[in-house]
Amino acid sequence: MQALYAFFQSDNKDLRKGEKELLNSIEKIYDLYIYLLVLLIEIQEQAERIAADAKNKRLPTESDLNPNTLFIENAVIKQLSGSSRLKREAANRKITWQTDDELVRKILAGIKSSDEYLQYMNTPERSYETDKQFMIAIYKNCIADFELLEHYFEEKSIYWVDDMRLANNGVLKTLEGLSAASKSDFTLMPLYKDEEEDKQFVIELFNKTVLHEKESELVISEKTKNWEVERIAMMDILLMKMAITEILHFESIPVKVSLNEYIEISKLYSSPKSKMFINGILDKLVQDFKRDSKLVKTGRGLME
Repeated sequence: MQALYAFFQSDNKDLRKGEKELLNSIEKIYDLYIYLLVLLIEIQEQAERIAADAKNKRLPTESDLNPNTLFIENAVIKQLSGSSRLKREAANRKITWQTDDELVRKILAGIKSSDEYLQYMNTPERSYETDKQFMIAIYKNCIADFELLEHYFEEKSIYWVDDMRLANNGVLKTLEGLSAASKSDFTLMPLYKDEEEDKQFVIELFNKTVLHEKESELVISEKTKNWEVERIAMMDILLMKMAITEILHFESIPVKVSLNEYIEISKLYSSPKSKMFINGILDKLVQDFKRDSKLVKTGRGLME
């Protein structure tokens, strides 16, 4: 959707270039996932540096000299920092937090002020499972929706605020999948479930939506005669073009699946009334497609 929006807004109508930018934007989602995993390591290292600096105060307190090291020694973060694959991915993608010390400090301060942190630091018995559940809770409540972090990523890529939810889910699944037995040899989440099949789908949806744009625009205009197409939200038009393309030109995808997907997307990216509007137009179009024998579905696509 984002790639198509950019393509239709651009003066450059080079389909191959648009396709390349589409795949590059998907690849960037993985950068975000790695950024967030590395952030957990950086937060722990920041806490360790602060504890070391406290010991070197001119007049250190008893807690400065003998700090509670539960968080600094959290086994789950140590597991992440020991992962050679994570280090390799971060290095290849040039991902580092070394120049963003202030943001990391603010995130750490937020963690330290949380109820989860206070409860964890007073846990009488430490275990791997305790460390793991603490990190999952802290990530959900103190990192995933941290406003300054969202602003930070938005400056790096205008699409990353939308991609945060997907990347956050990837981080949480990674944390949930860790075990003491896996040590540092855990598996990072893959970008694609099936790389060949998934790439083929996104490329086909992108290309076919572009190639059939005029056709889709025509059928939309026929169902919106009481509306000026120019006054309909641009995102609504784009989502309907994508839905029509999928319904007519992807034989293995059931119509109901396509309808449900695009109505859900409209809730996130378009106006409050878009759900009803898009649903009404697409329902009418599907009836027309059936009447005119334009719906050709095979295999799984035969399921209504």
